[in-house]
Amino acid sequence: MKSKTPRHGLPVDVDASEAMEDAQYLLIPIVENFGPHHKTLYLGNLPAAEDADALLNANITESLNVSINIFPQDLALSDGTKVRRYQIGMIDGPGNSPHLLAAAVMTLQGLMHGYIEGKPHYPQHHCGNILIHCRGGRSRSVTVLALWMAAYCPKQFASFKDALDHIRIIRTLPQSYPLPGMMALAEEVISAGLIPGLIG
Repeated sequence: MKSKTPRHGLPVDVDASEAMEDAQYLLIPIVENFGPHHKTLYLGNLPAAEDADALLNANITESLNVSINIFPQDLALSDGTKVRRYQIGMIDGPGNSPHLLAAAVMTLQGLMHGYIEGKPHYPQHHCGNILIHCRGGRSRSVTVLALWMAAYCPKQFASFKDALDHIRIIRTLPQSYPLPGMMALAEEVISAGLIPGLIG
């Protein structure tokens, strides 16, 4: 009998405070009432992505995971809704393509701006809010989120820096996050003009 492949390749060399934080679910509304479907966009972490009660309470029905090494479980909420999972995996460090980061931003825009109705044979689903997450909700997901906010919420956030400062306050992140690899990648995306209208 084959052994099951683990869903998560979690690091073992994180400091104690980070490991303690990662054990608790994190779910923070960042942008509310956005787009034609009036969606709220939440920033979270892996435990939140796998907490059916927390997702149900926040009316989250879709999630975008931007980690390369974690795979949240299939999840049906208690009302019968099957959570739709999307993933664009990146490592939290150098080596990612700027096009991959830009693709994550565009995917988030697609999820926030639209809704795909199911077909009769698809799992039960309804239009709800969106969760973007990585392992801890500190670096990869924050980078994608700040780029998206700067590109698609320009009235509230004039630049990537403005959006990032806003998230750092809400998330209580130090200036050391996002990590340098993700910050450098964001600058590549901005300087290459991969997302039209985006300002650093």
